[in-house]
Amino acid sequence: QVEVIQYGGGQAQVGGSLRLSCTASGPAFSKFALGWWRQFPGKEREYVASISRFLTTYYADSVKGRFIISRDNGANTGYLEMNSLKPEDSAIYYCAASARGSGRQWKSQDDYDYWGQGTQVTVSS
Repeated sequence: QVEVIQYGGGQAQVGGSLRLSCTASGPAFSKFALGWWRQFPGKEREYVASISRFLTTYYADSVKGRFIISRDNGANTGYLEMNSLKPEDSAIYYCAASARGSGRQWKSQDDYDYWGQGTQVTVSS
């Protein structure tokens, strides 16, 4: 069983930055695609960004140019660097790992097999 554990989050000022990270247990980390999702109160989870095992990245339009997804396979860790933060970025952020194959962009929750515990991000002025 793969366990995804998240780190980071917290509070930031408008225009500031935060970095989220997540680790996934097991030797197959480098074969996983990773994704970041967020959930606003009372809403469904919303896609944020994803990165393939080959380091191809994808972003939601709402974060493109501000957020950067990356990974360090040697450290079994994925990252989401969030810059130019806005109050509307405030949400619970989730890291997810997918053992599914290529040929997709991992923009559907159904693409993922393992989820982290979630971490709160709050952006205030």
